[in-house]
Amino acid sequence: MKKILTLFMICSLILMTGCGGSQSGDDSKKDSDAGKIKIGMITRLNASEENFGVFMKKIEDTLDVKISSHVPVFFDNLNQMQMALQSNQIDEISTYRSVARYMIAKDPRYQVLKDHSLEFVDTFCFALRDDEEELRDSLNTVIKEMQSDGTLDRLTKEYITDINVESEPPAIEIPKFENAQTIKVAVTGDLPPLDYVSADGKPAGFNTAVLAEIGNRMLKNIELVQIDSGARAAALTSKQVDVVFWAIVPVSEIIPEDSDKPDGIILTEPYFRDKIVHMVFKAGK
Repeated sequence: MKKILTLFMICSLILMTGCGGSQSGDDSKKDSDAGKIKIGMITRLNASEENFGVFMKKIEDTLDVKISSHVPVFFDNLNQMQMALQSNQIDEISTYRSVARYMIAKDPRYQVLKDHSLEFVDTFCFALRDDEEELRDSLNTVIKEMQSDGTLDRLTKEYITDINVESEPPAIEIPKFENAQTIKVAVTGDLPPLDYVSADGKPAGFNTAVLAEIGNRMLKNIELVQIDSGARAAALTSKQVDVVFWAIVPVSEIIPEDSDKPDGIILTEPYFRDKIVHMVFKAGK
């Protein structure tokens, strides 16, 4: 029974863990994928199609089973993934409960598949280069303060749980401090309303509210830089940005906590957590 439960958890987690890179594959791969469920995923910080395959092989060798019911398809931004789902290039998408609620409220043709009997949860952290330990520690101090005084709970309720999809979230002014250090933070807009960019291309909502509060408490200037999710790791390591708004830490004993942490990258304490769900698109509704 324990082996079956472990296998179930690993299979589900595999389907929910995105990897970097663009859609690719030779004819032999296409043939082997025929008839399988194609599930879209937003690119994460760490992984590639190659090491994803290595990970799959290790699981199969360890448990002496074949895990082949789903085929992951990776997307560098949410718009590409939505278009692929709507045009039947993929069958499902893997995302978070808060994102699913937002998408369904905007367009009821999206539907959440029946929840998995076991919950899988990710926590969200900031990612930095490993030479920014002092900044990481400062962020950790502020994150813990915002947790203890209820600020993160308040912002989560206002911008995620109780969000009004009938109107765009209001613009948030990020404080500016004369002669203060400027911290460039990458945001994507690929996990609305968690990581949100408004229709006019300006970051707003939860991510901006959290970063404005952090800047105010640290007395630092926060500059938001919008990039695709697939470009986050490169933007960070090339010093285009100093901080990435979200990196993933799986809440699971099966997958190590640093599974979404590339070499040379460090993570802060988590500031948010959410359950993973799968969605489909019903065009006829």
